[in-house]
Order: sequence, then structure tokens, then C-alpha cells
Amino acid sequence: TDTLLPGQLLKDGDELVSAFGNFRMGFFSYMSSEDRYLGIWYHRPTDPSDSHWSYGSPKINQPVWVANRNTPIADKSGSLTIDSRDGNLKILRKGGNSIVVSSVQAMGNTSAALYETGNFVLYETNPSGSMERELWQSFDYPTDILLPGMKLGLNLQTGHGWFLRSWTSEDSPAEGEFTLNIDPNVSNQLIIQRRGEVLWTSGLFPHWRALDLDSDFHFSYTLNEKERYFNYSLNGNFTSFPTLQIDSRGSLTVTGALPISCPGSEGCVRLSSCIGYFPDDFELNWARKRGFMSVDGFKFKGSNNTSRDDCATKCLSNCSCIAFAITNENNNTACEIWSRGSKFIEDNNNTDARYISVWEPKEKWWISLTIAISAALTFIPLLSYLCYLIYGKIKTKVERIMNQKKLLRELGENLSLPSTNGDGKRKGNDHNSMKYGLEIFDFQTISAATNNFSAVNKLGEGGFGPVYKGQLLNGQEVAIKRLSRRSGQGIVEFKNEAKLIAKLQHTNLVRLLGCSLHGEERLLVYEFMPNKSLDFFIFNSRRNNRLNWETRFSIIEGIAQGLLYLHKYSRLRVIHRDLKASNILLDDQMNPKISDFGMARIFGLNQSETNTNRVVGTYGVVSIKTDVFSFGVLVLEIVSGKKNNGCYRTDHPLNLIGYAWQLWNEGKVLELVDIALEGSFSPNEVLRCIHVGLLCVQDQATDRPAMPDVVSMVTNESLSLPAPKQPAFFINITAEEPPVSESNAECCSINNVSISVLEAR
Repeated sequence: TDTLLPGQLLKDGDELVSAFGNFRMGFFSYMSSEDRYLGIWYHRPTDPSDSHWSYGSPKINQPVWVANRNTPIADKSGSLTIDSRDGNLKILRKGGNSIVVSSVQAMGNTSAALYETGNFVLYETNPSGSMERELWQSFDYPTDILLPGMKLGLNLQTGHGWFLRSWTSEDSPAEGEFTLNIDPNVSNQLIIQRRGEVLWTSGLFPHWRALDLDSDFHFSYTLNEKERYFNYSLNGNFTSFPTLQIDSRGSLTVTGALPISCPGSEGCVRLSSCIGYFPDDFELNWARKRGFMSVDGFKFKGSNNTSRDDCATKCLSNCSCIAFAITNENNNTACEIWSRGSKFIEDNNNTDARYISVWEPKEKWWISLTIAISAALTFIPLLSYLCYLIYGKIKTKVERIMNQKKLLRELGENLSLPSTNGDGKRKGNDHNSMKYGLEIFDFQTISAATNNFSAVNKLGEGGFGPVYKGQLLNGQEVAIKRLSRRSGQGIVEFKNEAKLIAKLQHTNLVRLLGCSLHGEERLLVYEFMPNKSLDFFIFNSRRNNRLNWETRFSIIEGIAQGLLYLHKYSRLRVIHRDLKASNILLDDQMNPKISDFGMARIFGLNQSETNTNRVVGTYGVVSIKTDVFSFGVLVLEIVSGKKNNGCYRTDHPLNLIGYAWQLWNEGKVLELVDIALEGSFSPNEVLRCIHVGLLCVQDQATDRPAMPDVVSMVTNESLSLPAPKQPAFFINITAEEPPVSESNAECCSINNVSISVLEAR
């Protein structure tokens, strides 16, 4: 059938066939592509090997019209129908919105028919079912082929234009770069444009110099108050259907023009198109001769100052140009060129003679050599520069991959390489991050986040290097530790922190977001703590009043919970070994977060100590009681607001531990409390905390309580506590720690001096 009625579906595999079978409409695809298009093609008996187009099993001729050229259907679920609501043509597809083919306003029922001309028409029907008026036709929306009866021009009333647009490529119907249209400035002339730039003009109708069509093609030009356009009809009988097409390269070609009466194998339709190669058997020898070419050439739009050199340049820029001429038209000078295959015919009596220049047979080999050398001198530097750029990009990428491999080896992870998008977000699930959510950042991402490690972004500096505040592209604020390249300990710290913190998850432990390796640069990226570190407040007389007793007690309890997790409940069982006020970070709610795991060591499930060869205290065995001792020092510092390594007696110099022990023995232990807390603390809670602190710093490690007991002592007021014994190291320490300045206090996780004491106990 040639008609689509309301409610019917033209499914993929079905066809509409025109009355005499010359045209068919259906879905098709190209070669092995799965994309499906709705189109119209001319139907004639053909050898299946002659075509790459198919709508199912049999092959078809190249389509002359495509409905959905820019929106292919991914499978064979497409079907054409008439929408019962508005009467328009639509393509339905699985899993996607419908594709609108026509958009008109219908007053009643509509139907569609494929005509013998190849035109697909949507029309309104009267109650008897016959046509009442046409609403829409495919001829008004041509693709790349002009059929007899189609128009090239402009509707002067509606502004709608009729023009051809090339395909993107020979196997893709999507809209390409080239158009064939009527010249908007010269009414009776055709032009070819590429992205709006005029490449070719036909000349004024009916004297088209650039087209040499057989007399069987009858072109006409119509101009009235409603429209102006070109169209053509065919004279004679044809075994195939001649069409005018603009191909994906911008060439205008005639297809299928084989009249029955045409003798010879070359056919009767000729087109002067510019397709070919630079003539290697000709040399340039401009010879002015009077005569004409065997066919008309391509005419370029000119101006009043176009020169012979301009025309020569256009000829030389064309791969197949063998001749050019200067012409005058409408008081403007223009250029006309001829491609290889055209012949010059000398005629001195020709009144329309032109001075032309032609390519003549090559006689001097050195001209080609000169051209080759000139081209080499031009392109070799350019090629070298391009190679240099490509090499630089490849080298950078390889270095980044090698750095990441090196990082993964150092971390001991047998993982595939990650990749990041530079804003702190992951692209995939498993291929862009290390185990346990640790991400590897590009060095460029971190550099951009810190404004190239600007001094303005610097939070502080510790023993292993500076810490910077940064902001990723997604807006997330981070703290970035840049390990010092001069520190031998920095590499070990880097691996420790990356391996340990990534596997430790607790509300009282700082979260490590990722790391980076770039040459000798090693960087750690933490979550940002807006309230900096504990030492920023506790040891500063202007800021310590922000920490009331309730907050301080909460901090003590949080640190205890974090150590308990490290010692007993984490999957690794970790000794921190560097617990101090500067390594306790505070979030926006003043919740404590233990940080800086560079000194940390892992011990077994049934062990309470591990081996070490790092210089922090002494060589040898490290007990988990070293963390308990450090916790006790921290408790005394939090209660008193004083540093452990200060001097607190003039007659007999004592550090904080010794001072607290003496006050305990004298029954004056409440004198240890920070004056900033005066009148706002619970004496019982303070006494209990000092008591627990002294128990934790006892001289003998075996006397110190384990962290589970410490947590119970702090949180359970009814639990009785044993009397503390003499503490360790309660004489004054001579090492000096610089005061906490604004700049130093900005650091979220670094301090200069460790106050932890490691013993072989």
C-alpha cells in the first residue's frame, strides 16, 4: 500500500510502496551499523552487491530523503504513525521520546501517502476519506538530493527555505557542512556554501557555465510575489531515476542519469566538479591564449578589485585546477577555474575570447624539486613542533602513571591504577580510588587547590613539612600536608599515614581523603578542620576561655574513645606513638580528631607491644602503654592549660607531671586547674580526670591502666580508682618548644616537638 491511515503503524521491516512501485518508504541502516533511519528510496532491480544500504535482508538504493537524519534509532523498535491527538506524523521508539516528523495544525482526520514522484504527503481528509487539503510534504524538507519537482529557493511569505544539505559522511545521513541553495543576493543563481562561506556559483540562469547538463534536464526559474525557486523536470525515457546531489565533500553530482538513447559508456550528463589530484606530469607555465575551454568551469564570486594574482591563487589552492580566467560580471571582476579533464580549444576569431593560463607538460625537473624543498622547509619545523608537543604530553602522562605505580608500590597495595577528574570526585566505582576510599590526586589538582602552594594558604609547618588549606573544584575544603623533601622520616610517615588512616574509620580519628606523588613530592590530603588543633586554644591565654569545662571534658572523652578504637577495636590494632595537643584536631563542633599517624605502628591481636627502629624516645620494643602515658599528659594539659615541658616551680624546677604529682601529694591538686575555668567546673570531674591522668603517667608501664579501663574511669563516676604511684619524668625538660603563634596555630595536624615518651617496658 502507499497510504498510512490513522491508527496504523509502519514498523521496522514494513514498507509503503508508491502506486507503480518506483518509490518505497521504510527503515534502513548502513552496512554493519545498528542505527536505523526512516527514509524514501528509488526502487529498481539491482545487484545486491551494488549497495550498502539495507532495510532488512535485501539491499536498497541510496535513500533520496531521510526523516530522522540527526536522530537515529538505536535498534529496530521504530515505527511511523499518525498521532491521534494532533494528526501529525511521529516516529515511535523504545525507551525514548517520539521523533516529530511533521508539525502542522489539522482541523480533522489526517492520512499520509507516498506518491509516485517520491513525495511523501500528509493530508487532511473529508468524511468520505478522500483528500481535502495537503498539510505537509517531504519535498518541502529535502535532504541531500534534489528530485524532479522539488524546489531550491525561498518562500517569500513564510521565510521557509528549500535547500540541499550534504551528509556528514558517505555512511552518515546527519547534516554535513555543505549546502546547495539559491543565492540570496543574486536571485537567479545557485551557490554552494560551507558553513556560510560561498565556495561555488553556478552563474546566472539560464547561462550556467559551471553546469553542463544534458538537454534531458529541463531547469526552470520561478519568481513571483510569493516565492522564488529553481526546479527541474526530465525529458525522455530513463532506465533509472536521475537526481542532483550534493555529496559529503561538497561536490555537486548527477546520479542515475542513463537515458535509453544515450550511446557510449560515459553517459550523457557531465558535471564540472573539482575532484582530483595535483597534476604531477604538468608544470606551471602561464600562457595567455585566446579561445575557450571544452566545458564551463567553476565561478567564484568576485569584487571590483579582484586581480589576476587572486585568480591564480584560487587555481593553485585547488588540487586539480589546470586553468583560470578573469571574467567580468555586473561590473565586478570574478574568477573562473577549470579542473583536470577539461581541454583548451584555441580560437582567435572567438568574440568571447579570454586570456587564460594553463598547465603545460613538465619540461624542467628542478621546478618540482624546488617545490618539494620549499614544502619540506615549511612543514618539517611545523611537524617537529607538533611532535615535540605530542612527546611532551605523552611524557607527562607516562610520568604520572609511573609516579602512581611507584606510590602504589610504596603503599604495598596490589591495585589497578586510579584516575581522577581533578575536582576530588570519583569517575567510577573501583578504578579510580585505592582500597578503603583513599583517592590518588593529580599533583596539578592539589597545586590548583592551594593556589600553587601560596603562602596565604599556608596553615603552619611541622617536623615533616608545611600544611596548606586548599579547596577542590567541587568546593570541598581540605588540609594538605606537603612532606618535606629534606626529611628522611617524611617518606616513612607518608606510607604510614596513607596505609593506616585509610583503613581506620572512627568519629574521633581524622579522615584522610587521599594522597599524591609527583617526582619527589609526597602529599597527604585530609578533611579540613575549621577549628584547627587543640594547642591553638588550650595554651593561649586569649583563646582558652572558649574551651569551658564541658567542652574540655568532652575532648578528653573523645580522645580516650579514639585511642580505645586504635588499641582494641580497629582492624589493625595501632600504637599512635605521637599523641600530643597539636595532633588533636577540632571540628566545627569542637569534637576531637586524632591525627598524624606517621609514627604509628601496628601490633598483633594478642600483643601489647611491637618492635621499632625509629628514633622517638628509644630503640627497641614499643608498648601500647606509651600511648596511655601520652594520654595522661594530654589530660593534665587540658585541665591545667599548661604545657608539660614548662617550668612550674622556681625553687625546684618541675615539669607539668612533676608539678601535678607534688600538688597531689600536698592535697592541693585543684590548684592545677586552668584559671580560665575558675568557678565553672565540676570539682569531682576535675579531680577524677587529674587522678586518671596521674595513673596514666606512672613510672612503671605495667602500673598504667589499659585504654578500656581508662575509658571506664573517665566515664563512670561510681568506679573507684587506685592511688597513683610516682610518675615518670617529672623533672624539668630542657628542650624548648616555640610559643604557639597565629601562624603556627593555623596548622591542623603538625607541631614541632613530640612530648610522647617511649620506654623499653
